[in-house]
Amino acid sequence: MSPQFTSPGAHSSSPTFSSSSSSSSSSFSSASDRRLNALVRHLATEESSPMDSISASPTSAHADSVFAHVVRGPEDPILGVTVAYNKDHSPHKLNLGVGAYRTEEGKPLVLNVVRKAEQNLVNDMSRVKEYLPIVGLADFNKLSARLILGADSPAIQENRVTTVQCLSGTGSLRVGGEFLARHYHERTIYIPQPTWGNHTKVFTLAGLSVKTYRYYDPATRGLNFQGLLEDLGSAPAGAVVLLHACAHNPTGVDPTLEQWEQIRQLMRSRALLPFFDSAYQGFASGSLDADAQSVRRFAADGGELLLAQSYAKNMGLYGERVGALSIVLKTAEVASKVESQLKLVIRPMYSNPPIHGASIVATILKDRDLFNEWTIELKAMADRIISMRHQLFDSLRAKGTPGDWSHIIKQIGMFTFTGLNPEQVAFMTKEYHIYMTSDGRISMAGLSSRTVPHLTEAIHAAVTRVA
Repeated sequence: MSPQFTSPGAHSSSPTFSSSSSSSSSSFSSASDRRLNALVRHLATEESSPMDSISASPTSAHADSVFAHVVRGPEDPILGVTVAYNKDHSPHKLNLGVGAYRTEEGKPLVLNVVRKAEQNLVNDMSRVKEYLPIVGLADFNKLSARLILGADSPAIQENRVTTVQCLSGTGSLRVGGEFLARHYHERTIYIPQPTWGNHTKVFTLAGLSVKTYRYYDPATRGLNFQGLLEDLGSAPAGAVVLLHACAHNPTGVDPTLEQWEQIRQLMRSRALLPFFDSAYQGFASGSLDADAQSVRRFAADGGELLLAQSYAKNMGLYGERVGALSIVLKTAEVASKVESQLKLVIRPMYSNPPIHGASIVATILKDRDLFNEWTIELKAMADRIISMRHQLFDSLRAKGTPGDWSHIIKQIGMFTFTGLNPEQVAFMTKEYHIYMTSDGRISMAGLSSRTVPHLTEAIHAAVTRVA
């Protein structure tokens, strides 16, 4: 029979090992028995002492955490809106906070052309999952620069543009900010007031000093153009200036082409360095070329600039985190040197970018049929948002809501700056279960024909009942 192990119990104070064989044990068997008994005694001894010492460890479950002093951080002012929305069980709740496109039925949209591109990638058995280079997917970089600067851009033809794939628009801004903090002589960046809430944090953590220039006029709910010119005119020579390429977030207020030309002339005369944030190309007007005019004006004059691109909105690739940072420079030699330094920024940050989203973009941009299909779907998204603007404006006017609401149809892009104050916003959330950022910004892409009447009722009540 096999050896029997007796656990400690009523019949024994310690574990014992016994053999039921009636014959005398061989020397091998005796040696084996001794080893097993020694092991059992060792385990019995270990039952108390090592565990006792672990329990006494300052990092054990029974002691205070070494991170007990950490203070709970506040919710992100934009993403926190969705957190609050998700906790609301009202069937009438409406989320107009986060900038993500929704269909007329209120559902997230995956473009048909994106599904086709993904299927092409899946069917290509030659594709592998190897690391990309530090700068990312070569086709993606080349096509992204061409999309925003134009295929006939002299800067591209003269190899004066360096482009690196980054983690959507946020990552592109951060990489650009860190490059400037290391290699540019002026470490102050001017951002519009107001601007996307993450801009200040991104550039501050990148090592830049952030200041603001006037942009929005609450009285007209339009552009404070004179204030903009005065502030940029008094900025120190060489300062970096952040510009929204189109569909300004959060106001939806853009300069006219004539105003853009004045901005360009002023900035070039004072050697101010433009840093464009392009998150909505094609998504604002429905035209990829029209939405790129501000950037192309600056690139065409031979001067230098930085440009962050995102494909979150215009291709609906929110979760893929696909973006690019392009820097237009004076010469091809400088462009090559700058790229070498961008690699040194990226390598310790995230090493190299992911391959899937960039492959989707490259597949669409380099195929004529897929590209044309994308432009049709892109225009459909832009047109639906424009339609929501008109429906909301018409509904408020029909309701007789006090005030001039024409800014809703004058503004452009995903967002409208309603002019509602924080108290009115809080009232709408409490009484009507409508969620938006406290500054009164609403995402027009989150509206539908079905929800416009509900929003109209809420705005009307807020304006007439809350000061």
